Amino acid sequence: MADIEKKTPAIPDAPAEGAAAEKPTKRKKVKRTLPRARVCIHAGENNTIVTFTDPEGNVIGWSSSGSAGFKGTRKSTPYAAKVAAETACLKVKPFGIETVDVEVKGLGPGREQAIRGLQTSGLNLESIIDRTPIAHGGCRSTGRRRV
Repeated sequence: MADIEKKTPAIPDAPAEGAAAEKPTKRKKVKRTLPRARVCIHAGENNTIVTFTDPEGNVIGWSSSGSAGFKGTRKSTPYAAKVAAETACLKVKPFGIETVDVEVKGLGPGREQAIRGLQTSGLNLESIIDRTPIAHGGCRSTGRRRV
């Protein structure tokens, strides 16, 4: 019989058991400093959400009455909105924000107190803009809630 050689598939070079496999190095995240930012306050009926963005609209940090620790009907109080604004300011403090443009949307109870919370945390308010959507014509609105 003829000599038959069995061909084994080539095994790629694997690191030796004793050699340590190289781990990819983690790059340190560089915190950018922003002298000016935009704050969007959404004052809803049941919650108040405060969002910090850079001038292009990229979110830097946010907080809401619910994430500040308030639950149920206590979320829809002016005090909860003030605490949410102060918590959001603490989250974005490493960015070095000094002046902000405030945009308020909605007619909720925490509308004014959220702005006061921004003032008490030491930010300079450059402008306050009301962005509340007001319907003028368009589709028929839903029926009023009957209790």
